[in-house]
Amino acid sequence: MNSDFGSDYITISDEDGNDYELEHLDTIEYNGCCYLAFLPADIDENSEDYGIVILKTETVEGEEMLTVPPDEELDEVYELFMERLFSEDDEPDTDR
Repeated sequence: MNSDFGSDYITISDEDGNDYELEHLDTIEYNGCCYLAFLPADIDENSEDYGIVILKTETVEGEEMLTVPPDEELDEVYELFMERLFSEDDEPDTDR
C-alpha cells in the first residue's frame, strides 16, 4: 500500500457477506509475519469510541489473504502498533 497519494482504503467482507471499508494506518513485520492496522472508514472522527482492526497477511492455497490473528498474537501486535502510533504523536513539532 502506497501512501504517497493519501490514505489507502480496502473493502473486506465477513462470513455473512457484510462489506466493511477500512482505512490503512500502518504495517508492521513481527516474527516473520506482516500485520496491517486499519480504522473503519465510516467512524465519527469526534468519537473516541472506535477500535483499531488488525489483520495478518497469510498465503492460503497460493493466494495472499488477510486473516484475523489468534488472540495471543493479536494482543502482542496490538501493543506494538500502539507503541509505534503513540511514539509518533509524542515527536516534537519541528515545522516551526
